This record gives sequence, C-alpha cells and structure tokens, in this order.
Amino acid sequence: MATAIYLEHYLDSIENLPCELQRNFTLMRDLDNRTEEKKGEIDKLAEEYIANVKNLASEQRVEHLQKIQNAYSKCKEFSDDKVQLAMQTYEMVDKHIRRLDADLARFENELKEKLEVSYDSTEGRVVGFFLFLFVCGLFFGLLFFCLLGG
Repeated sequence: MATAIYLEHYLDSIENLPCELQRNFTLMRDLDNRTEEKKGEIDKLAEEYIANVKNLASEQRVEHLQKIQNAYSKCKEFSDDKVQLAMQTYEMVDKHIRRLDADLARFENELKEKLEVSYDSTEGRVVGFFLFLFVCGLFFGLLFFCLLGG
C-alpha cells in the first residue's frame, strides 16, 4: 500500500515536468534563432559601415555605429535570457531529484520498518534496492523522453 502512495505522489509531482522542460527547451531554441538572426544583422551592418565609412559624414558614422551597438546589445540580451532559462530548467530538474531523494528515503524507512516484521533484513534491502531502481528509472526515463522531444 505504501508503494502505491509514494508512486502516485511521485507521478503527480512530475506530471507537468516534461511539458515545462519542453517549453523551456523550445524557448531556448527560439532565443538561439533570434541570436543568429541578430548576428547576421550585425555582420551586414558592419560590412555596410566598412564599405561606406569614407563617404559618410561624422553624424552618419555615429548613427551607423549606434545601430551596430544596439544590435550587439539585443544579441547579449537574448544570450542572457537563454542563460537564465537554462538555470531555471536546471533548478526545476534538481528540485525534482531532491524531492525524489527525500521521498525515497522516507519510503525506504517505512519499508524497512514493515519488512523487519515479516522478512529478514537481507530480503528487505533487496526489495528496497529494486524499488529504488524502479522509481529512479521512471524519473530518468521521463526526463530523457522529454529531452529527446517526445
């Protein structure tokens, strides 16, 4: 009975994790695309500036350099956003791993107490170990499924 409660609690806690991870990875991919577009824009602006610098008035030079600087700033903003999103994603997965560790420890203690009554300690450790492997397999299976775009 305790197994079903822990498993149900665990599955409820990670139900939205694949969706959240997929959303974050999609946003990171979008930020990458926007950064690449902005880098192309910077290259184009720099080529134009170099090709026309001798023919530009001082004010036009400053204006053109300001456009390049603004594009660099936007590119940096996209990169900073991506780093923040990556950190959020890491913290989200780490939180679930810590919660799994805590639930597993509680479950293992309860299981140990119940098994000491009806099994000898060796059998109890084997059952607990296999249950641990099962729960970890569920978590990492769902995580990899999400990471692979499932």
